[in-house]
Parts: sequence; structure tokens; C-alpha cells
Amino acid sequence: MDKDRIAGSLEQAKGIIKEGVGKATGNTKLVVEGETDQVLGKVQKAAGRLKDAARDAVKK
Repeated sequence: MDKDRIAGSLEQAKGIIKEGVGKATGNTKLVVEGETDQVLGKVQKAAGRLKDAARDAVKK
């Protein structure tokens, strides 16, 4: 498993927490930051999956 997949998952989790705290406190800026972190995490996970797929293709 590529390290980007792990880091992406952590980034998504951080975003979910930020978004939740932002919604609970009425802090719109924190909500947007949380949503952004989640999107960045998804992109990073996708990059990790591509790296894994490329590595597997090279091994075959």
C-alpha cells in the first residue's frame, strides 16, 4: 500500500473532524477548510491507488 493512500485517509479524517467542529460552532471558515481537506485527501488516496496499480503492472 502506497504511503499516499494512508496520508490521504488521514487528511480525509482530519477534514471530517474540522467540518463537524465548524458546523457545531457555527464557524463557516472551519467547515470550508474541513471540506477542502476531505477533497485533498480523496485526491491523495487516488494518487496512491494509481501508484499501486503502476507498481503492480510493472511487476507483471
